[in-house]
Amino acid sequence: METEILIARINDTADICERTNKPKFLGFLSEEQQVLAENILKMRNIKFSFFGGFSGSKRALLGCFPVWAEDVSFPLCAVTFTYRKSDTLSHRDFLGSLMALGIKRETVGDILVEEGRAVVFLAQEVKSFVLTQIKKIGRVGVTLTEGFCEPLPQLDKLADFKDTVASNRLDCVVSSLSSLSRGKAVELIENGFVSVNSVVTQKTTKLVNDGDIITVRGKGKFIITSLSAKTKKQRTVLEYKKYI
Repeated sequence: METEILIARINDTADICERTNKPKFLGFLSEEQQVLAENILKMRNIKFSFFGGFSGSKRALLGCFPVWAEDVSFPLCAVTFTYRKSDTLSHRDFLGSLMALGIKRETVGDILVEEGRAVVFLAQEVKSFVLTQIKKIGRVGVTLTEGFCEPLPQLDKLADFKDTVASNRLDCVVSSLSSLSRGKAVELIENGFVSVNSVVTQKTTKLVNDGDIITVRGKGKFIITSLSAKTKKQRTVLEYKKYI
């Protein structure tokens, strides 16, 4: 969703909740969109929460609730896809097949993939359609069942990396993370392609800290694990993990 449209839809969700005195939902939202929604709804002093189907989900539905509401179920479900372990399928394969059905991106939550199994979280409204329409992901035959068995496939896979940078300024760090020149990193930041802790950041001189999560559009998502060590030439040692 474009930002202006999303802001309007967030406010509409809150308005409907207040007008009808009933729960109202919107989503699935990305982590960045959830931050935007949280900032808007805190100013409106309305009761709200996010849920993506499991603890630690990245994409989540937004729920706005009247004061009386307690333990309201979110209108989402999980669908398990099973296939031969010898077949290799990725997050992109599943998302592409789902989008090919013509459903909206906001009706699809996290897609968790492992050998022979994937669990996809969906808005309740598209569950029956997905269950009846998908027989293959790409060229791979799949069997679909509602629900999932624990444990879930691992959401994030991380690889460790290490580099040195001139300083912990955002432009220096993004240059290293993205394997781009400092100038290209500045362009990405100023054009709004870089998020720090799910917030778009266009200030190139912002200082990056240990634990920050940086997303660079088209380049990946990274967790900064350490920026404390220095080399003999007083360059900063950058240690980070990349989502793969």
